[in-house]
Amino acid sequence: MKQNNKCDNEQNDRHKYDDIIMLPHHVSKKHPQMPLPNRAAQFSPFAALSGHDAAIQETARLTDTFIELDENRKSQLDEQLRLIRENLEYRPKVEVTYFEQDETKSGGTYITMCGRVKNIDEYRRRIIFAEGDILSIESIFSIRGDLFQGMEWLDC
Repeated sequence: MKQNNKCDNEQNDRHKYDDIIMLPHHVSKKHPQMPLPNRAAQFSPFAALSGHDAAIQETARLTDTFIELDENRKSQLDEQLRLIRENLEYRPKVEVTYFEQDETKSGGTYITMCGRVKNIDEYRRRIIFAEGDILSIESIFSIRGDLFQGMEWLDC
């Protein structure tokens, strides 16, 4: 019966490369050496789930829900739009907070922009700003500006 001695195998393994251990490192005369960054790249992890990180980030991105305005708030906005319409010749400067629907998931975000109103398109229900921006009236949450100072309902 032959016994497998672990110590004998380790002893043999130690002397296995004694004949080449002290030889100089081989450098090819035909092929140039690979640059270090390329060498390191060959050991980089394989991206088996490409796009997975982007999907996780998209899922983690928060969106707001659209706040449905009550009738009182809608009438306040209508009054503000009427005042803007009456003062279009002065190009009133306003700060408008509106809801922008997210393109990829449900919900969206509230954005505040400042600008001078050039026109109000009654037919298409939108505000046209002198800077070129166009905003749907249905998406408006609030309007602020010097034109509305002194109006008691703005303080609510």
